[in-house]
Amino acid sequence: MIRKRSAICAIAWVLGFGTAAAAVASPPVNTLKSQSVVEVEARMKLAQEINDSLFSFSELAFQEYETAKYLTEALEKEGFTVQRGVAGLPTGWVARWTNGTGGPVIALGSDIDGIPKANQKPGIPWREPLVAGAPGHGEGHNSGQAVNIVAALAVRDLMKRHNIAGTLLLWPGVAEELVAGKAFMVREGVFKDVDAVLFTHVGNNLETAWGQPLGTGLVSVEYTFNGESAHSAAAPWRGRSALDAVELMNMGWNMRREHLRPEQRSHYVISDGGDQPNVVPSVASVWYFFREQDFKGIQKSFDIGNSISEAAAKMTDTTVTRRIIGTAAPRHFNRPIAEAAYANIKAVGLPKWTDGEQAFAKLVQKNVQAEKQEGLAVDLKKFEPPLAEPKSGGSDDIGDVSWTVPTITINYPSNIPELPGHHWSNAIAMATPIAHKGVVAGAKVVAMTTLDLLTNAKLRQAARDYFTNVQTKTQKYLPMIGPNDKPAIEINAEIMARYKPELSKYYYDPVRYPTYLDQLGIQFPVLEKPTGTDDGK
Repeated sequence: MIRKRSAICAIAWVLGFGTAAAAVASPPVNTLKSQSVVEVEARMKLAQEINDSLFSFSELAFQEYETAKYLTEALEKEGFTVQRGVAGLPTGWVARWTNGTGGPVIALGSDIDGIPKANQKPGIPWREPLVAGAPGHGEGHNSGQAVNIVAALAVRDLMKRHNIAGTLLLWPGVAEELVAGKAFMVREGVFKDVDAVLFTHVGNNLETAWGQPLGTGLVSVEYTFNGESAHSAAAPWRGRSALDAVELMNMGWNMRREHLRPEQRSHYVISDGGDQPNVVPSVASVWYFFREQDFKGIQKSFDIGNSISEAAAKMTDTTVTRRIIGTAAPRHFNRPIAEAAYANIKAVGLPKWTDGEQAFAKLVQKNVQAEKQEGLAVDLKKFEPPLAEPKSGGSDDIGDVSWTVPTITINYPSNIPELPGHHWSNAIAMATPIAHKGVVAGAKVVAMTTLDLLTNAKLRQAARDYFTNVQTKTQKYLPMIGPNDKPAIEINAEIMARYKPELSKYYYDPVRYPTYLDQLGIQFPVLEKPTGTDDGK
């Protein structure tokens, strides 16, 4: 394969990557970083194939079987040792490659699951699913493993070539959309010998951060009420309605919201409301997410929810049990590693977007009525200290990992700004040149930062010192799952069984087609809707 040296190889590397990373800026390591960029660019086609293949599988949380099979077989072919079924997760795995004896262990992780009802043709800037009602990658989790695998292969070759000791460990975020996988991997000890974790997540800019970001941690719990069935018309007095208990719990929680901190977030769905109206429901379930910004707040909301559930059971003469589905600790990211990563982000920079890509992005923003319709990012986000009072928001179970080992998240620009999130529109760009360019940019940063960590003992020590003396000085990790809690691996099984036969007709075949867009007959960028079509809104 002919490898062309990128312009980045000519970058004049400068000192000042932050106190912890300054020792990295020596000529041998600078050369390694330049070589890693060349290695990543040589694998652009592989990055595209991984990204597009995972997009086509469209698998939901706990049901990422095709995704896991594809990724683990690819890594085994590259010489990684793969352990499957990790932490009681059928789609969980860990892949290791070691050079020499000893050396640091650097773990690269990214999520793999999709979003319900988010199926969407890539490259079509309006609503047009491939399979109506099916799941899809309405967040972009199809892209992160492409970032990590390409980066890992680039670093692996340099480790062999230059006799750099160490271990690369790759792993998936299973069921992240349910925040239900990583805590079990932490409990299993997956990260016990790891020196640092570089986690990647799709975004619309190339960025990283340290400290506590905006957002929350959470506990996800399902309450199941058990009563007594009866004929709803003939003898309703003989029944004890579990659904009544569910509704009373929801009313009680909704009344209590007014007296909780504004920063809390909580939501529920009735996961089982009974069978049919003429039978008093003997069993009914409600599934809650309790979110807060620290461990104490999460536990407080959980305790309140438990009390309300027990009160609802007493009012209806039913009984209640609860099951933890998932948990996410509040995130806290490592400052020295983030400083080193941001130096690499500045060196790599954002992709160069074409006029067509920008026009496409602006059309998508227009079609979803985004507040800003400025297209793809052209300026890097600044690397700034965390807010003194972080704002509330979403959760990610990378938080559990971040309290176990020095960790950062690197976001890469594979999606379009100003989209709703967890939405079919977030799938539009995720198997297009926009996603492919973002993946390659992210892989360069991950490869370069992995080399920093492998070769700079001072950086690793600074990361550990921050973890020990700053992050965990007064707050230790408080896991929400107990030793007997098990992953809810049955969730989404029926949905995938319903849609997989039709979805499989559209799995990407990289042998026959250069890209997934080619396989679908989509000429990118699509900027005009054919006359007579319905946008499906």
